[in-house]
Amino acid sequence: MDVSTGKSRWVRTKVNLDDHIIVPRFDPARVESDPEKAVEDYVASLSTLPMDMRRPLWEFHLLDFPTSEATSTMVLRVHHSIGDGMSIMTLYIASSHSTADPTRMAAMPPPPRRTGEIYQLQPRPPLSSRKALLTWVLSYLVLAWHTLVDSVLLAATILFLSDPRTMFTRPDDGLKAHHRKRLVHRNLSLDDIKLIKTAVKCVGASVLRLLMTRTTIIFSNVVGPAEKITLCGHPVVSMGGSVYGQPQALTVHYQNYGNTVSVTLAVDDTQFPNCHELLDDLVESIKLIKNAAGLHTLSAVESS
Repeated sequence: MDVSTGKSRWVRTKVNLDDHIIVPRFDPARVESDPEKAVEDYVASLSTLPMDMRRPLWEFHLLDFPTSEATSTMVLRVHHSIGDGMSIMTLYIASSHSTADPTRMAAMPPPPRRTGEIYQLQPRPPLSSRKALLTWVLSYLVLAWHTLVDSVLLAATILFLSDPRTMFTRPDDGLKAHHRKRLVHRNLSLDDIKLIKTAVKCVGASVLRLLMTRTTIIFSNVVGPAEKITLCGHPVVSMGGSVYGQPQALTVHYQNYGNTVSVTLAVDDTQFPNCHELLDDLVESIKLIKNAAGLHTLSAVESS
């Protein structure tokens, strides 16, 4: 940040690790009574603190006490100007190694197989078949028309439309207000998610790029490593990510890690005081869908 002009600009700088690696102190009695709550409260407090614009916008917070999941917790806080979720995840994986084979980098999930009819290129018919050629050209003209209409509707939505205010919408007091966001998470089985995907014939991890200032809830996901990883010699038991600073009071984030999927809710403390109950309801809903999908798959197998 240029102090004289108040404007931000990129400059070369010397990194002082003491400014970026933070080991906070905690009340031992508080940590011993509920270590998960101590981690949760600390992460929530970070969402109210602006980052120092005079130095590189990243921080490592090391919470050196055991929880029910791991012996310690690392919190990485990164400004979105440095990179999006996927680029940060790629950098994180590039800095780690496979737990099963420490000599190599962790493997990412294979790219999805797009076998549907929509993904198949239609070859141009021979010029001698005028009717087939006209149909082929017309299909691309229709595609161009729909693309134009969708672009106009998107622009109109951004400029003139917005969702009505609900309990999921943060109070309208400016985007620069630092509202306290509480992050709660739960790990689900990746196999259960794949079962649901197969039963309902949909994409398992859709990224919904919602309009940030005119929508109610944000859904997001990041593709993580397909196997367990080790960072600086320490095995990573679980990982999850989210964002804060948006006008929405609720953000739902999904991230795979090995054979699990981490569901993280970033909720406004004032509007969702019972955020754990909200997370429990979401997880219970996924279990109900999984059970129904299992019955559907079993019926299909028996019928065949």
